[in-house]
Amino acid sequence: MNNNKQSRREFLSTTALGALGATGITGLLGKSNNAAAHDKPEDIKKLREYSHLSFLQEAPDGEKIKAGLVGCGGRGSGAAVNFVDAGPNLEIVALGDLFEDQLERCRTGLKKARDIEVADENCFTGWDSYKKVIDSDVDLVLFATPPYFRPMQVEAAIAAGKHVFQEKPLAVDPVGARRMHKTAQKAKDNKLNMVTGTLRRYQKDYVETQRRVANGAIGRVVGANIVRNGGAVWWVKRRPEWDTEMEYMLRNWYNYSWLSGDHYVEQFIHELDVLNGYVNDDPSHIDTYPVSAIGYGGREQRKSGNIFDQFSVIYSYANGNDLHCSTRQINDTQYGKKQHITGTKGYADAAGTLYDHDGKVIWEYPYPDANDEKDPWAVKNAYVQEHIELVTALRKGAYINDAERNINSTRLALMGRMAAYSGKEITWEEVVNSDLRLGPDIEPEQLDFGPVDGIRKTPVIGDAPAPDSSRYT
Repeated sequence: MNNNKQSRREFLSTTALGALGATGITGLLGKSNNAAAHDKPEDIKKLREYSHLSFLQEAPDGEKIKAGLVGCGGRGSGAAVNFVDAGPNLEIVALGDLFEDQLERCRTGLKKARDIEVADENCFTGWDSYKKVIDSDVDLVLFATPPYFRPMQVEAAIAAGKHVFQEKPLAVDPVGARRMHKTAQKAKDNKLNMVTGTLRRYQKDYVETQRRVANGAIGRVVGANIVRNGGAVWWVKRRPEWDTEMEYMLRNWYNYSWLSGDHYVEQFIHELDVLNGYVNDDPSHIDTYPVSAIGYGGREQRKSGNIFDQFSVIYSYANGNDLHCSTRQINDTQYGKKQHITGTKGYADAAGTLYDHDGKVIWEYPYPDANDEKDPWAVKNAYVQEHIELVTALRKGAYINDAERNINSTRLALMGRMAAYSGKEITWEEVVNSDLRLGPDIEPEQLDFGPVDGIRKTPVIGDAPAPDSSRYT
């Protein structure tokens, strides 16, 4: 049972949300006061050219595309619904999960949400269930298992010639990030498409704001303040039938750093990915990396696991810019989100507004009237838009692979976590080259439900040397 409020992402990921997917998020937003002044077809064209995305409201029709889902929890079930909502002739034909009860809940939810039925012979459980899904008759695989498993499982899918949708983050440690980088390159070499669930890069209002800043709307970017504060996210109370430490950790995976990477990596990566988009100074969209990071964090209210509930990190760049990021998951505190990008001529709210330094609005995203999906500026539900872009690439013979940028965003998150855990300065080179490995250093199918040694300790700032600042396993 969950013992506190469900996070927004968990809520949005459930199959119950599927019924809302078609309306997108525009219906939640009012029409901009200056929409008419910015509703220009040429700007939509520029947006598509800048992002290399279609921003279609639905993927084009074509031959049937069959997908398998690995990881049947709330996010996985939601991703399956998002996939079939992306366009016509899309099917979920295989399911895989470690636990049978979770798989059956997913089957029931998919049937209720979209009348999706998956045959018994295509439902797989156990440590090697991901391999069975990959080896079934599928064209692509959706991965929503705990992030610890991502580098290993996605590597197997690409090796088998499957296209991939994967949830973020792409690793929980530097070793996993390097492994994923090799997999992304292999996918590119073999023209296998990869899309990652980092949402904002597929959300039209966020991308258009970024495009305008990249074109100098607020001058040169010189600073940023990125904040995401909310309450505690889910945790699971141990049940008597979960008689091993391994099973409890896996069912409570978000709260253990070796499985989730901590919330700075698992959730705040959305904000870090937005930040990465603004510090790009290369038109080829290769990220500009910070030279180093310092930070701190702690644990005040967590009821379970070993992760922090607060982080504050400063990233320093070679041009002298220092960018601040902080996040908190503590109940009964001030909640809110800020993605504030400072330029020499003004500043941006990354969600869709530009200001001069006197606070005057100089541009805002032209949201159409609620539910007007035909308007070219309508913002599709980003959970669905991700899959629209993937399916569109497959059906138009194009190519999409966002893994490299998401690896960089993952490394940015790892860098901040390592700095906060250690209390020491962490360099980008240390994150890229560190031998830090969280969790068992074996393949998923080699794991078992025996005892788990040495990974329950919560990090204590100052106890661990850099760069292996998370090596408390």
